[in-house]
Amino acid sequence: MSKFSLDKDMNIEVKATFISKGDNIPVTGEDYRLRLFDKDVFGDDYLGESELNEAGEGRIIFGQKAFGNAFNLEKLPDFYFVLYNNKVPVFESKVMEDLNLATLENYQPGEGEIIDLGTFLVEG
Repeated sequence: MSKFSLDKDMNIEVKATFISKGDNIPVTGEDYRLRLFDKDVFGDDYLGESELNEAGEGRIIFGQKAFGNAFNLEKLPDFYFVLYNNKVPVFESKVMEDLNLATLENYQPGEGEIIDLGTFLVEG
């Protein structure tokens, strides 16, 4: 059973990887920022942001309470993210509706539990 389902105060780490379309080189540099959101009926929740590391990965850590709401209308998050280069959006994911985090989490030695949203191609 998932730790996420047992401990509502546990932090969640989400990862997305970006490679350059055409040459498969990781997208890196100080100018790139990844921002993660939870889509909601009454306004989207901003969950955090990250730079991209040398492997083209952005990692965002937040608490599970970050995507809850006062009306308790949502049980599962609807994540989407935007990648910016010099504050200009260069990639926006589709909304990943009703993500069951327990089924997506992976244990990575030395890193712990991580939700990997996948690898995405970015125009160079």
